[in-house]
Amino acid sequence: MHNRKFLKERRQDLRNNGTSAEAFLWRYLSKSQLKGRKFRRQHSIENHIVDFYCPGEKLIIELDGQVHDNVIALQKDSERDDYLKSLGFTVLRLENKLVFDDLEGVLQTISEHFKNATGSPPFQGGE
Repeated sequence: MHNRKFLKERRQDLRNNGTSAEAFLWRYLSKSQLKGRKFRRQHSIENHIVDFYCPGEKLIIELDGQVHDNVIALQKDSERDDYLKSLGFTVLRLENKLVFDDLEGVLQTISEHFKNATGSPPFQGGE
């Protein structure tokens, strides 16, 4: 189910050529900086590659840019999200712009989706 071999090259390509919003958010999610949760970047589940995945929380984070702002893309995203949810995952979609405009709010929103939320602050490291 996770990280199927035939998607390995595509995952690596997405990691190496990700958006600036993905790279920026990764600086705060990597190395278990957000409340001690481990995240993976460009992780595949079944035949879908997700931007970020927290295995301990079964939480998927998708960052969306303008390419997602049309009826066809929105429909595909919705169908994909429904499928992943049917497998027991929580899917959180955020706009790329928010990562730059309100990073603290984005990290707080992600933290609020943790099942075992603690009272600790959103940042546990970083810059």
